[in-house]
Amino acid sequence: MADRLRIESGAPWEAKFGYSRTVRVGRTVYVSGTTATDSEGGLVGRGDAYAQTAQALRNIESALGRAGGGLDQVVRTRCFVTDIGLWEEVGRAHREVFGAIRPASTLVEVSRLIDPEMLVEIEAEARLDG
Repeated sequence: MADRLRIESGAPWEAKFGYSRTVRVGRTVYVSGTTATDSEGGLVGRGDAYAQTAQALRNIESALGRAGGGLDQVVRTRCFVTDIGLWEEVGRAHREVFGAIRPASTLVEVSRLIDPEMLVEIEAEARLDG
């Protein structure tokens, strides 16, 4: 596909697993499941679902920026949590970023994520203007 742009984050697991952090096809941007890692790959906010959600959303913002977009263009998020009881903490961080944007969103409990200390993983889709 001529208009397909893959944008890597530089994390080693992208090559190991065979995926891209972000894919842009035309005006649509897809951001893969994103966790609360810092630029060194370390986990931010151990034991704190709010802090992990906030960091994951910052990572999504960065990924969107590399694709030519921003958070205000997000039309859908999918949040995966290891404990559905954390929904208020996750929701608070999500609302702080998307309260005015109000994308379609899903919150699902999963049995675990790739690192047992990760509490949340978020995917995003954006539709770029013009």
